[in-house]
Amino acid sequence: MNDILILGAGYTGMMAAHGIARRNKTARVTLVNPTDVFDERLRQHQAAAGQDLGAHRIPDLLAPAGVAFVQGRAARIDPGGRTVVLDDGRELAYDLLVYAVGSATPRVANAYAIDDPAFADALRRNADGVLTVCGAGLTGIEAATEAAEAYPGMKVRLLSRGEPGAMMGPKARAHLARALDRLGVEVRTGAAVARVLPGAVELEGGERLPTDVALWTTGVAYARLAADAGIAVAPDGRVEVDAALRSVSHPEVFAIGDAAAIRQAYGTVHGTCQSGIPSAAHTAESVSRLLRGKDPRPFRFGYLHQPVSLGRRDAVIQFTNPDDTPGRWYLTGRAAVAYKEAVSSSPLKFFRSKSPIPARLTGRTGGRRNRLL
Repeated sequence: MNDILILGAGYTGMMAAHGIARRNKTARVTLVNPTDVFDERLRQHQAAAGQDLGAHRIPDLLAPAGVAFVQGRAARIDPGGRTVVLDDGRELAYDLLVYAVGSATPRVANAYAIDDPAFADALRRNADGVLTVCGAGLTGIEAATEAAEAYPGMKVRLLSRGEPGAMMGPKARAHLARALDRLGVEVRTGAAVARVLPGAVELEGGERLPTDVALWTTGVAYARLAADAGIAVAPDGRVEVDAALRSVSHPEVFAIGDAAAIRQAYGTVHGTCQSGIPSAAHTAESVSRLLRGKDPRPFRFGYLHQPVSLGRRDAVIQFTNPDDTPGRWYLTGRAAVAYKEAVSSSPLKFFRSKSPIPARLTGRTGGRRNRLL
């Protein structure tokens, strides 16, 4: 019997676990994660604004597929011995390893991260104070609009080097700007944060902006677990993978989602649930092919959309070309809210499904901007 070990129970790790287990009834599939509660990363901005999303326990989500769950934090990978050592000393053996540890926003002194449970408490305590969101990527935009809608008495400030939603087309970007203005969010572009102080955010140049709560949403940090194990990584720390998402230095290791440096014809795939879930579904099929004595197929992925919540009553969806450049079509208002809700809730539906999700159905391939052959 083959032992398949998966590190990380985010969207990608959960998808890979379900896909592998449902395709291979004789394999032992084990998933390792530091906590036993599934983090709905797509909805972190809602939780941050104090909304109760309910607690989804990972063992309950894994049980229908027959996946074993081990709560613990991976401290070391031993590729030579094909074992993972947890921080409490336990050792787990594997024949194939799926590295799905994801990424995180760097922790900055005196600022909260979006996944910090204490952030929601800080907003409640400062409902009539000032929130400064550092970074106007999609996470920063969603956090700022969610907080502004939930706490009308709060002054919300959004700091960014560039224009919020700069990756979108002009019409979708204009709708986003109108929503920020309607919600009273102060947008400061060309603002580079030098440091976060107790009670203030200091910009490069010395200007200090008084604030009661600071949220840091910019930058990406990757775990050193793979690099420390001698597994080949890109300069940013993501695992270098081949066309089939196998480590270029250790082919018994698959890396998926944010943890992998996945390259396509248009460039390196950036970390997002939109690309992570297809990479996990593809890896589930690849593992199954290996267990049947077949070679895995190349992974091909093209982007479809850029969905952004603007509070609970508005959203904007920019549909894209496969290389993530803006396409012609976009959605706003109620239609966009319904679309975003469907996208945000879909992973849990996948996890509860009784059959594996075919890899070919979870991503878009082909197109003039995504010719891989």
